[in-house]
Amino acid sequence: MATLLQINSSLSGDNGHSSALSNEFVQRWQKNNPGSKVIVRDLARHPIPHLDAERMHAMITPADKRTATQRDIVEYSDQLIDELRRADVIVLGVPMYNFGIPSTLKAYFDHIARSGETFRYTSNGPEGLLGNKPVYIVAARGGIYQGTEADSQTGYLNTFLAFLGLKDTHFIYAEGLNMGGEHQQKALDSANNEINRLAVA
Repeated sequence: MATLLQINSSLSGDNGHSSALSNEFVQRWQKNNPGSKVIVRDLARHPIPHLDAERMHAMITPADKRTATQRDIVEYSDQLIDELRRADVIVLGVPMYNFGIPSTLKAYFDHIARSGETFRYTSNGPEGLLGNKPVYIVAARGGIYQGTEADSQTGYLNTFLAFLGLKDTHFIYAEGLNMGGEHQQKALDSANNEINRLAVA
């Protein structure tokens, strides 16, 4: 039985375009994968604590030297990583806020990037440990940024995910959503067509 991990990061919850489109992807994927399991992590409803000195030190302290508080912090991170390991497919709903990814998604990334767990350094450079599995990224933007210098998301997400071993990325763009009703509808239709193509692949 296949397992899909859905991670939504819109501050608007299910009302955000990125969440609505990623929900649509999951629904179509489930129809083509009967009996599958879906794990949903909504970073607006259940935000990840931002990385601070206490959390960083807990993660780099050897296991046998951690305090009780540090063990709790690492256990929380372990739970997030376990979700990724169990997933066969990952779907990210990513709006663009101030030319970047949501801070809640960055906080999530900071908790899953752990040496010896999701990556390791070798004589040939870093090696991702999550194993390659498809990652579908629904990128919703108010303006049009794809292929321009202002698109800080695509390169960053590809770099970070590849660092963990996740190199099979597929972007679904919905752009110009704040540029008027006709343009918005055209963007949503285009994104839905791409979702339909990828969800049945």
